[in-house]
Amino acid sequence: MEKRWLLKKQGGNEEIEKLANELNIEPILANLLIQRGVKTYNEAKVFFRPELEGLHDPFLMKDMNLAIERIEKAIQNNENILIYGDYDVDGTTSVALVYSFLKEFYDNVGYYVPDRYSEGYGISLQGIQHAQENNFSLIIALDCGIKANDKIDYAKRHNIDFIICDHHFPGDELPNAVAALDPKRKDCSYPYKDLSGCGVGFKLIQAYAKTNNIPFENLMKFLDLVVVSIASDIVPIVDENRILAYYGLKQLNKDPREGLKSIINLSGLVGKQIAIEDIVFKIGPRINAAGRMESADKAVELLLAINARKAKAAANSINYFNDARKNIDRNITQDALRMLSQEQESGKRRSTVLYNPEWHKGVVGIVASRLIETYYRPTVILTSSNGLATGSARSVIGYDIYQAIESCSDLLENFGGHMYAAGLTLKIEKIPEFNKRFEKYVKDTIHETQLIPQVDIDARLKLNEITPKFYRILKQFQPFGPENMAPVFVTKNVADNGEGRLVGASKEHVKLSLIQEDDPFINFPAIAFQQANLYEYIASGDFFDICYSIDENCFRGITNLQLNLKDIKVNSNVEIMED
Repeated sequence: MEKRWLLKKQGGNEEIEKLANELNIEPILANLLIQRGVKTYNEAKVFFRPELEGLHDPFLMKDMNLAIERIEKAIQNNENILIYGDYDVDGTTSVALVYSFLKEFYDNVGYYVPDRYSEGYGISLQGIQHAQENNFSLIIALDCGIKANDKIDYAKRHNIDFIICDHHFPGDELPNAVAALDPKRKDCSYPYKDLSGCGVGFKLIQAYAKTNNIPFENLMKFLDLVVVSIASDIVPIVDENRILAYYGLKQLNKDPREGLKSIINLSGLVGKQIAIEDIVFKIGPRINAAGRMESADKAVELLLAINARKAKAAANSINYFNDARKNIDRNITQDALRMLSQEQESGKRRSTVLYNPEWHKGVVGIVASRLIETYYRPTVILTSSNGLATGSARSVIGYDIYQAIESCSDLLENFGGHMYAAGLTLKIEKIPEFNKRFEKYVKDTIHETQLIPQVDIDARLKLNEITPKFYRILKQFQPFGPENMAPVFVTKNVADNGEGRLVGASKEHVKLSLIQEDDPFINFPAIAFQQANLYEYIASGDFFDICYSIDENCFRGITNLQLNLKDIKVNSNVEIMED
């Protein structure tokens, strides 16, 4: 699929030179900082050396004082407290965090995670009935609840209070909870709006610790859970999230809890410095697989395990679920691609909406993402559950799929989510009308350029500019993630030196050694994943353009720098569009 290369706006020459001199770094690195809003020496110091003192006061969050007062009242009155969380990584890490924190000094605490299939997303009547039957009078809801007005009213009628810790957009009217902690509330002046659900849970325990003179050092051990949620929920890694992720990675690499240690072992990450992308692609999907394939309770059990034997058993079970999940989502993706290929109007559409009652509910979000790799457009995948159509939506760069779904809200039973990912439920007979309305809204609001995969390029670079010092400083830009992605560079007129070869189990990748036209004495190793179709051209020795990130490659105990090629243009005269 042809990709659009977009060179980001570059800093001004004077401000680049000034910052480069102040920091004693290359101008290109100073430009990268300016692109990220870092324009002074002091801002660079905060960026490169995140400090825990930079975390915001948790009591700046609306209703935090009410939440702490209610928890303290529950403890004083010996009430039973139920920790309730969603079934994905963000929800299960949130449950493990708040449950294990409270359990350190209070025994009457339980947890509950709804079943994806029988209960669905968010607060369920079954969950509230479980609380009733087990005499829980306070529920702390994590990563959900901000739009569960009816359910919380029902709970209140049965003398059950709610504290909500959510990070999704609220509806027009807030639920009648004791406290609704959500930085996205319009009346909440909390300085940072994009915490993960587990991040909001962490602010809750931070506030409790602050009120009860518990040293902050006692909270550090929970940061491995927070960084797993931040990475897996794809929230921006700037501001407070950058601090939490920075120290969370330190905890994850130095002293992870037994459950995460077992997942790290199964993920082939032992001895590696774990980064955000390792969580996104290896740790997070395994934890998610429990809720997708069976019960998210298994994930919470893993994260709460306190001895290695139990953690290993739980991790093996979850790894089995993940293997099964991969087979199912592969088969459903192939089925969905066949459906699209048979649709006469598919090529003219600006969106994808597919429904099959036989598809596995737990993987429809993954399938939506897979389809975008072939049909690059906003995508909704639906299946049948409890007599309704339910599913997941995924978007393309720059397009707000939540708003597109919201435009059809009168057709839906419920919905929720973010700009790039959302969930929805509707009556099966309303799918055709939803398909029609959703397509029309997308067609009317999406820009044609948003239907072309885009590679955002930070700067132009020559191969001889990639020095050990350059990479040493570049590495300190981590942790990478949304709003601070790993820098992508463009280099023109390179060629393989003749050592290029196909690699991978199916020979789907290309391993190269690159030279640049104006400096043929520089040889730089590179890898082009899933680009074997270009091997013949590469092997011809002709020059081409590349865009890439710079990685470390460890093989047989030897570490060297390697270019990870995002795309290759065989036309050396390609024009790069400036943003």
